[in-house]
Amino acid sequence: KQQATAAAAKAESFLSGSNTLYVEEMYESWLQDPNSVHKSWDVYFRNVNAGAPPGQAYQSPPSFSSFTPPAVQGPDQAGQVSDVVDKHLSVQSLIRGYQIRGHSVAQLDPLGILDADLDSTTPPELMLNSYDLGMLHFNVLLFAVNSQETMLSIILYLVQNSYCRSIGVEYMFINNYEQCNWIRQQFEPPGVTQLTDNEKRLAWERLLRSTKFEDFLAKKWTSEKRFGLEGCEMLIPGLKTIIDCASENGVNSFVLGMPHRGRLNVLANVIRKELDQLFCQFDSNLRKGDEGSGDVKYHLGMSHQRINHVTNKLINLSLCANPSHLEAVDPVVQGKTKAEQFYLDDGNGEKVMSILMHGDAAFSGQGVVYETFHLSDLPDYTTHGTIHVVVNNQIGFTTDPRHSRSSPYCTDVAMVVRAPIFHVNADDVEAVVHVCKVAAEWRMKFRKDVVIDLVCYRRNGHNEMDEPMFTQPLMYQKIRNHPNVFKIYTDKLKQEGLVKQSDIDNKLNEYEQICETSLESSKEISELNFRHWLDSPWKGFFQDVHGTVDLKMADTGVSEDVLQHIGKVFSQNADLTIHSGLRRVMKAREELVGNRVIDWALGEALAIGSLLKEGTHVRLSGQDVERGTFSHRHHVLHDQKMDKKVYVPLNDLYPKQASYTVCNSSLSEYGVLGFELGYSMTNPNSLVCWEAQFGDFNNTAQCIIDQFISSGQAKWIRMSGLVLLLPHGYEGMGPEHSSARPERFLQMQNDDPDHFPESITGDFVVRQLQDANWIIANCTTPANLFHILRRQIALPFRKPLIIFTPKSLLRHPLARSSFDEMLPGTEFQRIIPENGPAAQNPEKCRRIIFCTGKVYYEILKERSDRGLVEDVAITRIEQIAPFPFDLVQAEMNKYPNAGIHWLQEEHKNMGFYDYCKPRLRTACSWTRRIHYTGRKPESAAAAGSKAEHLKQQKSLYDDAFRKL
Repeated sequence: KQQATAAAAKAESFLSGSNTLYVEEMYESWLQDPNSVHKSWDVYFRNVNAGAPPGQAYQSPPSFSSFTPPAVQGPDQAGQVSDVVDKHLSVQSLIRGYQIRGHSVAQLDPLGILDADLDSTTPPELMLNSYDLGMLHFNVLLFAVNSQETMLSIILYLVQNSYCRSIGVEYMFINNYEQCNWIRQQFEPPGVTQLTDNEKRLAWERLLRSTKFEDFLAKKWTSEKRFGLEGCEMLIPGLKTIIDCASENGVNSFVLGMPHRGRLNVLANVIRKELDQLFCQFDSNLRKGDEGSGDVKYHLGMSHQRINHVTNKLINLSLCANPSHLEAVDPVVQGKTKAEQFYLDDGNGEKVMSILMHGDAAFSGQGVVYETFHLSDLPDYTTHGTIHVVVNNQIGFTTDPRHSRSSPYCTDVAMVVRAPIFHVNADDVEAVVHVCKVAAEWRMKFRKDVVIDLVCYRRNGHNEMDEPMFTQPLMYQKIRNHPNVFKIYTDKLKQEGLVKQSDIDNKLNEYEQICETSLESSKEISELNFRHWLDSPWKGFFQDVHGTVDLKMADTGVSEDVLQHIGKVFSQNADLTIHSGLRRVMKAREELVGNRVIDWALGEALAIGSLLKEGTHVRLSGQDVERGTFSHRHHVLHDQKMDKKVYVPLNDLYPKQASYTVCNSSLSEYGVLGFELGYSMTNPNSLVCWEAQFGDFNNTAQCIIDQFISSGQAKWIRMSGLVLLLPHGYEGMGPEHSSARPERFLQMQNDDPDHFPESITGDFVVRQLQDANWIIANCTTPANLFHILRRQIALPFRKPLIIFTPKSLLRHPLARSSFDEMLPGTEFQRIIPENGPAAQNPEKCRRIIFCTGKVYYEILKERSDRGLVEDVAITRIEQIAPFPFDLVQAEMNKYPNAGIHWLQEEHKNMGFYDYCKPRLRTACSWTRRIHYTGRKPESAAAAGSKAEHLKQQKSLYDDAFRKL
């Protein structure tokens, strides 16, 4: 075998494009009996064994006649051998042509309208006249293997049967010898795609349920949108085949994501959602039974645990809820999968797997698909292989694929990660089942992504109310006359004698009765409870099944010895040779800790370290987060002399601490933020943070922010404690490096600007946070950062937290906090009131300025320089939303004779003003005027020139103290 492999390797380098397995077989046959192979191969193997390099064992004419191999006598015989070898090499090139381009002429379209790759021409690699075969006839002896005569017609039949029927395989771009050969083994051997009778029967029964579920919905709710699966009913048997194979190989948890088409069918027949719960979603008279706004039925998700009847193993299936924004759920699914793998210590993806379903137009059109693919092999983001199933309707809403993409296939994006792509005609049931088995086995063997392109059609329009004939008349004339796949396969099995008409009638009646019974049960349901549709339930987190929460918040303060220990470890570098500049940073940190003082980096580190000590897993992700965009964090230390030798101090605090993951991401916001959201959904006892390189760039992920983070709980009863760290502040760095666009986050806040809270006693703070859709803060002290991060875990529920983080304050000498502000009994300060001379004589104070963020330190200096410390009070609002009505009201009442000003560095139509002004007026019962101090309205977020920035800053300072 070793000799055969060695000879094959030599031969492969010489026979460009040959099938190495075939060469190995030839060599093994020759070793047993030299006469069993053609004499040309006998000569070749003799020369190779004699030590001749492959390139010299044979030589192409005309030079071949001058070289006589040991087993060849005379020039005539040498020429004859040369001619045979040339023909053989041409045939091998032909075989390789089919391996590379056979998919281009595969019979993939069930309607027979479109060519597989939108190109009506036959690739030259698949044409006989492209090869030096002379006048060789189909049925003329070509060569012999194992004494079996092989004719060109047989070879063509085999390669066409493997690559040009109902399955088109794209894999030859994969630069891995083992993987390519493994794929060949799944498709080239004759009969390899055939199913057993039991497998055929199982596929048929699953197809029956898939088809008749849609028929039942269409019959009962003729005018309802449901985005049915008609035309691709094979998706259900295909998914179940994937789950069967993966379950057999040890996977017990599946995280799924998909668009709206076919979602109800997947919920019913794959996840196994109770049918009465599905059917009641069609009742427009049902009232809501829980909080939130809810969502349409074809956006809902679910998590369910059940027995897989094929493997008899317990599996968990989770279908993630998602909006109509196609492909947005992809990175969310990956993040949730990664988190499940982490908590199950599933480092190789052996227990948890993700399956993503896509539409053809979205798969090629949405950039987040590309972003998600590029996370697939990154160490801290990989889920060890995802199976992608493209429901290829061959149309996008009304757009012809020839107008919706520039690539031959909608799946070409998968080539960026060398994922094999299996195109399959969705009307060929057995081909689909085989491809799904191969995809599942690929994922389990190689732990890499794989794509199934399920080429089908859409029997109705974009939805059941849409008229597709307006724009696709020819396609839909064809569809109207095309039998569904269930009828096609039923007729096939009847001919094979595997099903009888009585079997068919019994199964149809049985499933019809199941649906009718469930419909009757659904009529007993009096209200919609979206809690029944949770895709990420947190068992044991809440006190009872109704979600009742004990509104008590744990202390966020930490003992002195813990702060000292974490601070000291965070200031050490173990045995690494670190950069000289970093040594100064570490020394400065050590000195701060010794003086019981912290800066911004230490405040963050102490929060993270103390949570790790308490057993809370922390994950910090984003572009350049290991060092920090502004070189302040340094959570991963690099040895200056040894590559890849690193040290993470926060993972070296305590023997039994929780794990800390800090990881630089790909240069993506949309995909990575979606990933971290999915990660945060899995376990409430974790702190998951995403940091933007600059806050300005968060709008690249606006879809995740708008559709998932701000509204996820309202729509899907889905909580998340995800933290967004968004660097924000006007430093003269231009319009794209100044603003995290706080106005957009505040616009989505759900509190009422005109309603003062009825009760501000007792647990008011926690109740206000509970009612909010998210929390928005702009901290000005490291201690407040420390507390608000720890508060995310101390709360008895989870809310997203948006923090506008500073840039200049990272090293500002006044932006320091004492250890005393973090000890037990201390807490996050929603506002930081004036504590100077103006507060000593509040009745004499002429102006109170409310502001937020780093502008406080600038206006503080200006006030001092102008000698107005007794005339002007400055109060910082640290928690912008939900708005601290109670504390702001008390502060206003403290200064009864002062004019009230809102000051900000952002432009008037941006920043915090539009959110804070009406709430400030409500806090003073609309009895006092709220003045604005800040930049004028603009379209760009900030000035482009430093000079203009400084001019605007001076004007801001002047306006703040004008008329005093």
